[in-house]
Amino acid sequence: MPFEVPRGDELAARLSSVLEVLYLIFNEGYTATAGDDWMRPALCEEALRLGAFWLSLLQRSRRSVALWRSWRFKRHARAHGPALWEPILLLDQDRGRWDQLLIRRGLAALDHAEKLGGTLALALQAAIAACHARARTPEETDWARIVALYEALAQLAPSPVVELNRAVAVAMALGPAAGLALVDALNSEPSLKAYHLLPSVRGDLLRKLGRFEEARVEFERAATLREMDANAS
Repeated sequence: MPFEVPRGDELAARLSSVLEVLYLIFNEGYTATAGDDWMRPALCEEALRLGAFWLSLLQRSRRSVALWRSWRFKRHARAHGPALWEPILLLDQDRGRWDQLLIRRGLAALDHAEKLGGTLALALQAAIAACHARARTPEETDWARIVALYEALAQLAPSPVVELNRAVAVAMALGPAAGLALVDALNSEPSLKAYHLLPSVRGDLLRKLGRFEEARVEFERAATLREMDANAS
């Protein structure tokens, strides 16, 4: 059977599957689920290459543009410490080392996708990343804008993880007590029962509020869950 490139409606029907695969490739590179390294840069670069190629075929696809620009923002900002692929917290990163070329390309793709119109979950995620990319210092981050974007994302693609991210943004915008109230509301969420970032976030907010013993318990729980997850994979 000869190989045929799908066209028209057939191509559109396959678009979601293709983009989901590319998204998974990038995420595995950005946050590796196996191996000794935190990142697998070659996978990120390959996803970007394939995404750019796909974008050249479908310039009018809002979802393709949104996906590609979201990666661009993420790829520029993954900063590391002295050890190989040792992560550095966002607020502690040297933003002068961020890749300005990738930031400019991401912002250009963001502008292009917005001109195409419509609202997509990936577009909102990219807009959140753009808020971080535009801030020259952590203090300049527009946390109120990020909270609004997460609220819109929660309406469009609701999930407990989105709500947890929104809680972090609220804590940055309004203070740790406001964020903690939202995190506590997620404690009974079944899908987050084994999610190590829930106690991690809660521990950090408790620490900021001076509730150090409670914070220690949460950090220990987060470490245990992360170790269990690593052993399972």
